[in-house]
Amino acid sequence: MTIDLGLDPDELATCVSCGLCLPHCPTFRVTGDEMRSPRGRIALMRAVETGAIEAGDEFVDAMDTCVQCRGCEPACPSSVPFGRLMTDTRVALAEQTSYQPWWRRIGYRTLGNHRLLLAGSSLLAVAQRLRLVPSRRLGLPARLPIRRPALRSSGCDVVLFTGCVMDAWMRDTHLAVQRVIESTGAGVTFLGAEGACCGALHDHAGLADQAHALAERVIAATPPDIPVLLDSAGCGAAMKDYGRLLGTRDAAAFSSRVLDVHEWLAADIDRLPEPTRVFDEPVAVQDACHLRHVQGAHDSVRTVLGRYVPIVELADDGLCCGAGGAYSVMQPELAAAIRERKVGFIDRSGARTVASANPGCAMHLQAAGLCVRHPLEIVDAAMRGLPLD
Repeated sequence: MTIDLGLDPDELATCVSCGLCLPHCPTFRVTGDEMRSPRGRIALMRAVETGAIEAGDEFVDAMDTCVQCRGCEPACPSSVPFGRLMTDTRVALAEQTSYQPWWRRIGYRTLGNHRLLLAGSSLLAVAQRLRLVPSRRLGLPARLPIRRPALRSSGCDVVLFTGCVMDAWMRDTHLAVQRVIESTGAGVTFLGAEGACCGALHDHAGLADQAHALAERVIAATPPDIPVLLDSAGCGAAMKDYGRLLGTRDAAAFSSRVLDVHEWLAADIDRLPEPTRVFDEPVAVQDACHLRHVQGAHDSVRTVLGRYVPIVELADDGLCCGAGGAYSVMQPELAAAIRERKVGFIDRSGARTVASANPGCAMHLQAAGLCVRHPLEIVDAAMRGLPLD
């Protein structure tokens, strides 16, 4: 199949095939397959663009099996914009081929209808109680909520973005984050249903029109001139990139207000109160890829969390856990193989609790039997004198 990827030839030429990306690519690490490495995928992109090969099943599989962790980018001496090349390639595939079938498109569209998503999630929770859903195989939380606690605004100093799936399944995390923010004296406000989905998963899937529409909705629903805080690394990376995604001055101005919540807290760490309870047991920090490789904000997690608990570093140099948004559902075998390496490093760390600032990572690792908490859930427990378990 002949398609036009529409990639910038100068960006493709930036890759000199040096191979320094290979140790940082999770799919290459578990397969040893050059077509599942960044330089291999770029070579395939070049070949399709020049007409040397067609965009057949092998090409689509190579593009589809990328986790989009972007761990290759910090390691690249030529600063190859691999994330942008991969996104543009998937957009071309989605627009010109059957790369995203109708049933996937419906699933992604549901994420943008928050009321429908909440209702469907509650039905899924009932099915889970009746043991009609293979939760672990699908990477679902062990007990999905049927009802969710209400989120109530306490002021207008900052916006706490709640997202789509995270709001449906992990609202308790948002409440913990809200309490930590409020402990600094700041008031927190929330967006309505119109601003509930950032479009990150749609952008990763190449569904550009849906991603653009959701980004515009979020911007329109957000109060002006106050920080927009994220407790989900994937959402934060997407919203910081709205300037590129939409290509407008307003979108770029909005993105300049977006901060991971740990960044905002770490900027004035003394605002946080002293812990009521000091945890002696160390916690392993698992860096979400979009916090470490894309936002470069992973040190802020350590600044905030380290005030309340001893931290153990994993000896894997931030290698991906295999969650990748919807990746663990779409590519379960590869995701599980990637996760196995991460679990090995966690086991060798000796820590019983893992801190992860991204809901996808947390659920993916929990499905492997690990105790995973959001960093600010741990901070909230320390501030309130509660145990971790």
